[in-house]
Amino acid sequence: MTTNGRTGSDRRAIMRTVVLRLSDRLPQLADRLSTEIRGGAGGHRPWSRDDDLREACVTGLGHSLATILDPGRGRADLWWAERLGRRRAEQGQPLDQLLRSYRLAGRVFWEAVVEVADQEDPAYLPVLLRETSRTWEAIDQQSGAIISAYHRTEQELLRRGEEKVRAAIDALLDGRGTNGGVLADAVSLLGLAAQGRYAVVVLSRPLPDAAGPSRPDERNGMRFLWRMRAQGQVALVSLGSADLDELAEALRPHVLEHAGVSTVVESLADVGAARRLAETALRTCRADGAEVAVLERRLPESLLAAQPRLAARLDETVLGALDTLTPAHRDELLDTLIAWLDADGSAAQAAKALYCHPNTVLSRLRRIERLTGRLRGRPRDLVELALASKARRLSGDGRETRPPPER
Repeated sequence: MTTNGRTGSDRRAIMRTVVLRLSDRLPQLADRLSTEIRGGAGGHRPWSRDDDLREACVTGLGHSLATILDPGRGRADLWWAERLGRRRAEQGQPLDQLLRSYRLAGRVFWEAVVEVADQEDPAYLPVLLRETSRTWEAIDQQSGAIISAYHRTEQELLRRGEEKVRAAIDALLDGRGTNGGVLADAVSLLGLAAQGRYAVVVLSRPLPDAAGPSRPDERNGMRFLWRMRAQGQVALVSLGSADLDELAEALRPHVLEHAGVSTVVESLADVGAARRLAETALRTCRADGAEVAVLERRLPESLLAAQPRLAARLDETVLGALDTLTPAHRDELLDTLIAWLDADGSAAQAAKALYCHPNTVLSRLRRIERLTGRLRGRPRDLVELALASKARRLSGDGRETRPPPER
């Protein structure tokens, strides 16, 4: 048999004849390919799963042979390449090693074609050389299908992984870390120790989404895990050796409005309680300005914020008489009381803050004593005045003014 006058149809017929003979040798061909893949180049063994490698070789080669023998049935080889690309991405095999195995499959297949053709009729060989490009074109198409499926699966796995991480953070923030299974999953997914130093930050206004200069994520040994929740943006913070003041300093340049910071907890199981404390700390911030409220620095205010009804009752009972004054007079007395308390009871320091004379401060304080019936020198009364003034500040400083008494 010669090559003269051979048409494309003749060449494909010869190719199908050779491939039909190869079909009978499929198990041996798969053994040869799996051995090549296991051996790797230069004795280096690539990653592979021995339990399904030979099966994959049998299936992949079988689909390739079937596509050549019966092209009218579609490209089962491409379907298999996509499926294998997804499977290997899920198993974690590097893509370059997977593509190398397909190049090896192309070489093993073509070497087998040459061997069979030579056995059948040496005259087949020059004819089949013209089919070489078609073989490698098919390998390229299969490789393209693998790459596309592999990358799609990688993205899906990444999305699922991110969803699992978010769910783990939410579970801890919701207080479900007391469940052993939930805690174990969180430890695994987040890379955090069950026992450690943790705090929670709650923001009144979200930070920009991107990590970097606009948002602290890892600094000074601290790690921030951010979540957007119905109540606002929250961070679970692994403190390392940092203290709460260092945490507040790391937050301060980035906070757009207010932030509440919990106490330190020693276990991921206590993160839910820390979140509630951070929310309480956030409620101690005043409406104006931007504050980072560390709960341990605002324990009296936090107690009041945690019990708003009692705080309102305390305010009304202790300072209610001031609301009978005109708004300007009332605010003047309240500002004086607050300034004096902030100055640790120093009339001189309070006067500097208020831009008035110390005697004016003392005069106003005496006026407060007469209206409230509380004396500054009596410890119990002083505690009530201090707490009531803080309750008034937490409420926003404003009150509906009662009509002033007739004079």
